[in-house]
Amino acid sequence: MELKTKRLILRKPKKSDWKDLMEGVGEYDIAKMLLVVPHPYNKKDADTYIKTVIKRWKQKIQNDYTFFIELKSEKKVIGAIGIHRIDWFSGVGTTGSWINKKYWRNGYMTEAKIAVNDFAFNKLKLRKLNSDVFTENKASNATQLKMGYRLEGTRRKAARSKASGKIHDENIYGLLKEDWKKVRGKLGR
Repeated sequence: MELKTKRLILRKPKKSDWKDLMEGVGEYDIAKMLLVVPHPYNKKDADTYIKTVIKRWKQKIQNDYTFFIELKSEKKVIGAIGIHRIDWFSGVGTTGSWINKKYWRNGYMTEAKIAVNDFAFNKLKLRKLNSDVFTENKASNATQLKMGYRLEGTRRKAARSKASGKIHDENIYGLLKEDWKKVRGKLGR
């Protein structure tokens, strides 16, 4: 399965993606804003993660859709984005993402998130998406708001980054399908 945008291909991982993964998520500025990514990040970490994601894609009843973000012009993986912890009964999933620091401020995450939100609401028929973001991650907090997510609260000292060991407050965002429909047209293609 692939999702295609103007500049990106969102796809299942390949074993050969490990170098791109190490370069991107191995950057401390990325890893410290993620929950379970160690630092330093090595080939074994990348291989294990890729195998885990491939295995999840093969499950009969999926509750996780993790896409690697490939930049078409470079044929390079520049990040990952997914819908995790899907509760099919409630129709709710949680989004998460990261992008290689070299590709920040180019709109790639916005482009990828539009495609994933469309997929979640139109194909998977979810009714709500959640997103948990460390309070000091300014770019990610801004992206949630741009996408129409609403801040539903802050969990104090709720999460610990594996890379930094630091305990973080987390902003909790939610996006209802009907709110996505309202904001979607304003975001373009």
